[in-house]
Amino acid sequence: MQAASILAATPTATPLRSVSGATSHSLSAAVTLPILLGLLLLPIAAHFYGQEYFLSPVTRVLIYAVAASSLNLILGFGGMVSFGHAAFMGVGAYAAAALMMNQVTSLWIALPVAMGLGAVVSAVIGLISLRAHGVYFIMITLAFAQMLYYVAISLKFLGGEDGLSLSARGSMWPVLEPLDDTALYYVAVLMLASVVVFIQRLVNANFGHVLEAIRINETRVASLGVNTFRHKLIAFMVAGALAGVSGALLAHQSGFVSPSLMHWTQSGVLMVMVILGGAGHLYGGIIGAIIYGVLEESLSGYTEHWQLALGVVLLVAVLVAPQGISRLILKRTPK
Repeated sequence: MQAASILAATPTATPLRSVSGATSHSLSAAVTLPILLGLLLLPIAAHFYGQEYFLSPVTRVLIYAVAASSLNLILGFGGMVSFGHAAFMGVGAYAAAALMMNQVTSLWIALPVAMGLGAVVSAVIGLISLRAHGVYFIMITLAFAQMLYYVAISLKFLGGEDGLSLSARGSMWPVLEPLDDTALYYVAVLMLASVVVFIQRLVNANFGHVLEAIRINETRVASLGVNTFRHKLIAFMVAGALAGVSGALLAHQSGFVSPSLMHWTQSGVLMVMVILGGAGHLYGGIIGAIIYGVLEESLSGYTEHWQLALGVVLLVAVLVAPQGISRLILKRTPK
């Protein structure tokens, strides 16, 4: 049952029928396959041309794409404007760092632990914040994120304001040694592909259609007997869990964790990625992270005030493609 079908169950739903079709989300083979093939061949090309250093920033972009896609699930599909999403990344990153300090080097352990902690923390925050709406929900998520930020600063065993350094990267069977840049890159590619496919299946299931219907008109969906709070909380927990995984990967990629990862400005960065790429679109988080990463890498080499140029780009993107760059690209791409 799609979102429009759910809403059409009420007599006054006629104006909302216009959203029919917007709730069917599929991965375009014309877009997905070239991107996936390019990502798989990139390390080979980098080694061939002696540009291995290029893999590190690309891996970072892929990890942020995972985090932005998780935010897109609740922001784009669920209409929940969370300004505390980076806190879940931070929780996952600190979990990975803490495990590494205790000689737990396997990512097979670190990633599930980060995912579980992200889900638990997001459940606690969601149980309180999801009872509010609009600007109040935004402020509560922002407040929780800042609380976690200051908790991380105040706890000395977490390194305080200086953060924690990881002694080495984790390993992942069958590779028993610490992952090098190429191996971690492929782990990030695999994780991003898995997250996108998972979200695609989720938003096309009944759960996803109900979630979109809640975004369109929560009052009307609730009048049908649907537990809207439970649906939003589950989505919030799933997004928090995926953000926790991205945080753990980021910790192993950079070898460092600090409270700044949980700061509200990081949540703003994730939100910019989603809006730039296309909120409520499967490729939104990926394309937004790529554009943001490319702009950051290229502009920061010229000026420390590169965010000013980014603001101009964001303004133009919103005016030219108000539904995101991904929708603009797909309009010109054959299915």
